[in-house]
Amino acid sequence: MNFLFEIWKFFASNILTQPAYFIGFMVLVGYLLLRKPVYEAFAGFIKATVGYLILGVGSGGLVSNFRPILVGLKDRFNLDAMVIDPYFGQNAVQTGMEEVFGRTFSQVMLLLLVAFIFNLLLVRFKKFTKLRAVFTTGHVQMQQSATAFWLILFCFPALGDNVTLVVMGLVLGLYWAVGSNLTVEITQDLTEGGGFCVAHQQMFGLYFFSKLSERFKGKNSKRLEDIQLPGWLSIFNENMVATSILMLVFFGIILAVLGKPYLVEQGFLKADKNFFFYITTTCFNFAVYLAILQLGVRTFVTELTQSFQGISNSFLPGAVPGIDCAATYGFGSPNAVTVGFLAGAFGQFLAIVGLILLKSPTLVIAGFVPVFFDNATIAVFANNKGGIKAAIIMPFIAGLCQVLGSALIASWVGLASYGGYLGMWDWAVVWPIFTVVMKYLSYAGLAIVIITLIAIPQLQYRANPDTYFLITEDYDAYKEKMESKKGMK
Repeated sequence: MNFLFEIWKFFASNILTQPAYFIGFMVLVGYLLLRKPVYEAFAGFIKATVGYLILGVGSGGLVSNFRPILVGLKDRFNLDAMVIDPYFGQNAVQTGMEEVFGRTFSQVMLLLLVAFIFNLLLVRFKKFTKLRAVFTTGHVQMQQSATAFWLILFCFPALGDNVTLVVMGLVLGLYWAVGSNLTVEITQDLTEGGGFCVAHQQMFGLYFFSKLSERFKGKNSKRLEDIQLPGWLSIFNENMVATSILMLVFFGIILAVLGKPYLVEQGFLKADKNFFFYITTTCFNFAVYLAILQLGVRTFVTELTQSFQGISNSFLPGAVPGIDCAATYGFGSPNAVTVGFLAGAFGQFLAIVGLILLKSPTLVIAGFVPVFFDNATIAVFANNKGGIKAAIIMPFIAGLCQVLGSALIASWVGLASYGGYLGMWDWAVVWPIFTVVMKYLSYAGLAIVIITLIAIPQLQYRANPDTYFLITEDYDAYKEKMESKKGMK
């Protein structure tokens, strides 16, 4: 048993939770199952892995570029607050787990395994479960496993180790399968049959805001990509220019308020460097890293969607891979990413001011990952479904939810005292609801959560039984059927 656990630990540490290698591994297996020559399969492995590493450079650069602002807002204004960010959240769980529950973090690794097996089984038996998506974003699975472990153990502290893992694995595995499944239709629509869906931290949020955005759709509604600004405003038609200018205004003001002496003291800026050009370079780097991220997306998505047919045909017929939300940034309007980020940031900062004015016992610092990746992704889908107004309003509402929901749940379950909480939309809205239901209704609440998750794909299927599986199996045939339906109306 020990030997098997060590094998799993090696696989989980080096492949499953390292998304670049896990994506590359799936591409390799998929191409081999499609009977491609070994050299083609190996080339696909390299392209997919390198593409994801490029995406990681872009994502990591965006996060590190934001660090001076995050640190400055916390230190300069003496804010003793928790940070809403997946990495801060995971660290908070690691720090407090043994002290509060007497458990070790290795149990989180086991939870990840159990939940992932449940996800695969739920998709394998899609005839009954109606679930079509496999959650493959390994680093996100690790972060969510840690937070879910804490929340469920908070609700059921007396559960034994084995029972805990089964209960947690079932709830988390269902969340992964159901959440990513919710994004299948909206992602296929956005990408014109791209052959993947989103498996990240805001899956329920994407579905909710996409449906809400449809209410903004009308004869005169326009998407961001439909707008061509006149005169001097035409410079904003170019995504790279728009991102650079907007970030220069938005973050340039914050960096200027923090001041050169502070940034020099913290080691972010050398004393002999020009402050104006430091601000300019920092803000322009957002456009640089965003371009890198989009290049990474284009490099690995094609390989993954083509090769996944091998896995789908052999083991999981009709299934699609659920991947990082950043994969959607190459579709629709590039400016939606910037608009969503800014609108979400405004919502978050407004909520933080509200917490300060209300003298909340828990103050929140907005981490870059929720404010960017949540809200940019929501804007991409909202713009596709409802146009410009939706792309602005939905991320703003999401930003409010991220801060207020995280402050409430992290205070209640005790994670705030360890300095961080995961903080992204599903974990600021959906999981707090799960936690309240399970805590106050005990095992009846657990049953309600499980039954609700099981029921969601069944309701989705009943709404469109003739096209539900067709959208992943043959997108062209799905489009033809949808067009013929429209013609009959």
